[in-house]
Amino acid sequence: MASVTSTAITIPSFTALKANPTTKAVISTVKVSSPSKLFSVKASLKDFGVAVVATAATAILASNALAVEVLLGSDDGGLAFVPNDFSVSAGEKIVFKNNAGFPHNVVFDEDEIPGGVDVSKISMAEEDLLNGPGESYSVTLSEKGSYSFYCSPHQGAGMKGKVTVN
Repeated sequence: MASVTSTAITIPSFTALKANPTTKAVISTVKVSSPSKLFSVKASLKDFGVAVVATAATAILASNALAVEVLLGSDDGGLAFVPNDFSVSAGEKIVFKNNAGFPHNVVFDEDEIPGGVDVSKISMAEEDLLNGPGESYSVTLSEKGSYSFYCSPHQGAGMKGKVTVN
C-alpha cells in the first residue's frame, strides 16, 4: 500500500507542566463509587500530562512503524537518494521526502523486485512528481527480497537506490 502526502505533524510540548519550585502542585481527587467498590485517584496535573504525552507517543509510533526516511536530493543539491541502499523489516514504512533538486518521484523497477509484487501498487506513476520541499511519498513493503528504485526525471543522472526487505 502506498500513499502520497504533503503534511506535517506537530507534537505539542508540555514544558509548561513542569513544577516551578515556588508554586505548589495542583492535586485533584476523583472519587468513583459503584455498588461494590469505592476508590479515589490522586494525581498532579504534571503527572496527568506526562501520561497523556506518553500514551500519544506510543500510539503514534505503533501505528506508523516507520523504518526509515529517505531524502530525495542530498543537502548539497546532489541528485541522489539519501540513503540510497538500506534494509527494513517486512511491513515497516519507508518515507521518501523531498529535500533538494526537485521535482522527484519514486518508481520501483519491475525487473528488480521480488516475484509476485505488483510494481504499480508500490510505485508512483512516472508522471506524478513531488514538487515542493518536504512533500513525501510513503510505501510499506511486505514481501521479503531486494527492490531497486529510481527517480524518473533524474534516472539518467544516476538517481537510484535499493532496499532490502528482511
